[in-house]
Amino acid sequence: MKNLVYLLIPAMILASCGGGGDKTGTKNIDKLKQERADLDAKIKQMEGSKPDTAKVKVTPVSLTIVQPTDFNAFVEVQSQITGDENILATSQAPGIVKTLSVHTGQKVSKGQVLATIDAATIQQQIAAQQPQLTLLKSVYEKQQNLWKQNIGTEVQLMTAKANYEAMEKNIDALKSQKDLYRIVAPISGIVDAVNVKVGETCQPGMNGIRIVSYTQLKAEASLGENYLGKVKQGDRVMLVFPDMGDSIKATLSYVSQAVEPLSRAFTVQVHLPGNSKLHPNMACILRIYNYENKAALVVPVSVIQKTSAGEMLYVAEGDKAKSVMVKSGRNSNGQVEILSGLASGDKVITRGYEELDNGQQILIQ
Repeated sequence: MKNLVYLLIPAMILASCGGGGDKTGTKNIDKLKQERADLDAKIKQMEGSKPDTAKVKVTPVSLTIVQPTDFNAFVEVQSQITGDENILATSQAPGIVKTLSVHTGQKVSKGQVLATIDAATIQQQIAAQQPQLTLLKSVYEKQQNLWKQNIGTEVQLMTAKANYEAMEKNIDALKSQKDLYRIVAPISGIVDAVNVKVGETCQPGMNGIRIVSYTQLKAEASLGENYLGKVKQGDRVMLVFPDMGDSIKATLSYVSQAVEPLSRAFTVQVHLPGNSKLHPNMACILRIYNYENKAALVVPVSVIQKTSAGEMLYVAEGDKAKSVMVKSGRNSNGQVEILSGLASGDKVITRGYEELDNGQQILIQ
């Protein structure tokens, strides 16, 4: 009885599905299998055309093609404009300023009196001795006339002469002393500063009148002793004035051969032609061009890497990076001269080189 029930249940299920169910279900399954096979083929095709980034690393880089160029190396240092003729004129004797005859910006000549100091005491001494000088002169002249007439002795004549000349020299000394109570221009130039006023006390070497000559200016700077032998007299220089937005070309006039024991530096100077734009104590940048190569191969300093074997950089060969050992020379303004290891036309990688290895694939941008 139980076996009969088991046989009847599948029969009832098949009957409920209809008589043609087997053929329709089979067709649907075959269609789905075909669609799945088509999708698998398309996926496989797409995966085959996509690069395998897990195996190949591509680094984007930028490069520059090196060509022979004019390369100049220079030493750059802060400098200052000074003058051999930049003088503070003062009196040689203390006293009260009596007169002042100049102002700032005025042109003056050598020997011109700029101011006077009260010298009334000296003037009074000169005035007091003037009658005595006149008397002694008269006595001497009379004694000369008597001597010509063979009257009197030679001793009387010599005594009169000595007294007269002594008084004359004494008055000349007072007059010279009076000249100390003046401020006189020691050079020709322009009054740059007036540090005295009428009625104020003037002291020798302290307050006075500054005179500057613009005909003998120079730029002066100090270089560390490591530059000894690397700069020489006659080297081309350029003085850059950032505040003026101007520059001056000249040559190095003087190079000191002695090193200061404390600063361990030596002095260089550039003599400048007269220029109304230049003033003493102006700051400027001094560039000393001490090397030139008309056909140098140069690269940025940053691309050179230090290794245990020496200096190395990367060049592009096709779509791959190649490490090249080089020997560098002078460097200036962020550029370095390559003495060996590169040839004209080489493509030096200047960006992205930090992430490269020899033979690595690159993408030039």
